[in-house]
Amino acid sequence: MIPFVREIEFEYGRCDQVSPLIRRVIADNPGPFTYVGTGTYIVGRGTVAVIDPGPDLDGHLQALLAALEGETVSHILVTHHHSDHSPLARPLQKATGATIFGRRAPHLAELAPGLALEAGEDEGFRPDVEIADGDAFDGPGWTLRAVTTPGHTSNHVCFALKEENALFSGDHVMGWSTTVITPPDGDMGDYFASLEKVAAMGLETLWPTHGAPVREVAPFLQAYADHRRAREAQVLAALTEGPTTIKAMVPTLYAAVDPRLHPAAAMSVLAHMLLLVKEGRVVTEGEPGLDSLYRLA
Repeated sequence: MIPFVREIEFEYGRCDQVSPLIRRVIADNPGPFTYVGTGTYIVGRGTVAVIDPGPDLDGHLQALLAALEGETVSHILVTHHHSDHSPLARPLQKATGATIFGRRAPHLAELAPGLALEAGEDEGFRPDVEIADGDAFDGPGWTLRAVTTPGHTSNHVCFALKEENALFSGDHVMGWSTTVITPPDGDMGDYFASLEKVAAMGLETLWPTHGAPVREVAPFLQAYADHRRAREAQVLAALTEGPTTIKAMVPTLYAAVDPRLHPAAAMSVLAHMLLLVKEGRVVTEGEPGLDSLYRLA
């Protein structure tokens, strides 16, 4: 079982000092994919970086500007292009003059009707500076490094804070829930590789964009990976009963999950299937999809 961390003390719009170098303001956008809302992080004092400015809500922008009064924002860092993470970047830039760093939103075909996932996509997200793995950003008393972590999305990037051996993990790893992997942008093989990459860093704390920090990092990451492998095993076990479709599997595989999340769960199973087909362990006719008939190789 994943040792989820779901207790969090906060008030919407309040700026909380959550570590010596980190402050957090949570946006009032709770939901099945955002938990209590988007946690925007402010790193440093005087000259600061803002990580994941969040949704385009005027109340959240005003709360951030109040927290930043008298300070200089040198960097706006965005983990990925979902609409609960990136849209406020431009309004915050307009108010502060800061540069936006991140990885641009991919151009993707629209999902099938009825498969609205996550909190939506900020399809037009274009950072001022396109960042790469290992890029460094610094200010007085703080140093951040980009850690590319594709999987949840192809452009997902985390940010490591050297001085506290911590990682702002975006949606790559969340303390309150597992992460949705939604093809074609999400990729299960990439996700497993990114989990291993983060695990190898020997971190002390993860600061997800949604929810509370993860303090016991190594066992949490191992449990996260084990959960994915267990789900993969469940998919393979379901196929031992004979050929079937993803839509037929989901109600049984995710019986304990909020039915509102079943469309997202179906996409996660598709991500598993795509990897299993790529590895030659499962076969299907034509392109793998939600309605495709799958069988063991």
